[in-house]
Amino acid sequence: MTTNSALKTTLPIQLSANDRHVILDNVLKALQKRFYSPEKLNEDWLATVERHRPLIEGSPTADAFEQAISDLLTELHTSHLGFFHGSARRASSRAALSATYLADDTPYGKRWIFQDVHSGGAASIAGIEPGNILLSVDGREITPPEHPVFVMGKQTSIEIVGNDEQRRTTSVDVARPKGKKLHFIQPTLVETRHMGGGLGYLKVAMFPGMVGVEVANAISRAVEELGAIESLMIDLRGNTGGGVGALRVMSLLTPEKIPVGFALDRRRITANLDSEKLTFPRFSRIPMSTKALWPLALKFAPAMLARKPIVLQSEGVGKKPFHGRVVLLVNRHTASAAEMIVAFARENKLATIIGEKTAGRLLSATSVKVGKDFRLALPTGAYCTWRGTILEGTPIVPDQIVEFDWHQARAGADAQLENAAKSLARRPTETAS
Repeated sequence: MTTNSALKTTLPIQLSANDRHVILDNVLKALQKRFYSPEKLNEDWLATVERHRPLIEGSPTADAFEQAISDLLTELHTSHLGFFHGSARRASSRAALSATYLADDTPYGKRWIFQDVHSGGAASIAGIEPGNILLSVDGREITPPEHPVFVMGKQTSIEIVGNDEQRRTTSVDVARPKGKKLHFIQPTLVETRHMGGGLGYLKVAMFPGMVGVEVANAISRAVEELGAIESLMIDLRGNTGGGVGALRVMSLLTPEKIPVGFALDRRRITANLDSEKLTFPRFSRIPMSTKALWPLALKFAPAMLARKPIVLQSEGVGKKPFHGRVVLLVNRHTASAAEMIVAFARENKLATIIGEKTAGRLLSATSVKVGKDFRLALPTGAYCTWRGTILEGTPIVPDQIVEFDWHQARAGADAQLENAAKSLARRPTETAS
């Protein structure tokens, strides 16, 4: 969670001492009831709560209160956990700009350097490129470990050092109002191109939507447009996940219907899980139209109401000429549903994985009201692969590690992509390594 000092907004509410006490109590009750890993809520956690309590309940402002509870939650060391007010109009660069970054030493000191910049997103529209060095946001210098945060619904001024070594200031439109909600400028979800020698390239920026009909259809159309390719490079770098649309990419890797995995509340883990999972209902087809979503919801409603895990299973799309000759490109920002793809490929030996270790952030989550329009976002289930691996906190190590080199990126080179192309060129057979 980013400190409120990085923001140029304040929460429009006043909290009494009793309000602060009640909200904290509701947060703790919600964690006890729904947090995916109850073993973390042990005596050490209770001691941590009491250590933080005076600062939380004595917070002089709503902003300070929000930050104090956020600081407490970081002690649980888990992803998909946060505390925010319903009026919040702020977002990280990952969400607001469709861009990611990493910290490193530069001629300008320790700085954030853009790593992934998705086409069609706010950063890309503003002319930001991988390798650009971030200096300031709205005239305020930002240096690691403080992360840049953007106010939604307005243009934000960003000063960067371009890859031509020139400093420049550009404006990014981080969000646009739409009715009562705000939505981000969505990047180009799917990109493809031919790379020569029968090699096709498919990039997926994210998997929006719970079921992901739109992105799944876009992926299928893109692969059809590539034609009779002999090998395929799937670029998941900077893909921070989303919904079930990721199943379409998994289905491209195999002609068969293969169980992928499921989200599981650790409170339900038993010694009989290996046999119990065979009885879980299976989701194995993303519909072609959103009109089919209601029947789908009715089909799985009983399992959802019973909080019974639903197994994802590849769709069985049939044999493809590139099967056995697939590379997945990943990096430190490949997370959530995108990591499900990587884990599925690894467990079933369906692709070679090249790039950096993934994020290790793979939980199902929700948010609950805790009072005065504050909400607690919390993970409710850990993703478990079909073979029993829980990936939260465990980044996936690629078959071939190729780190992002921002110096090379500033020169226009992409070593990860180049290594992936070479790997496929060296593999004449259908057997994935």
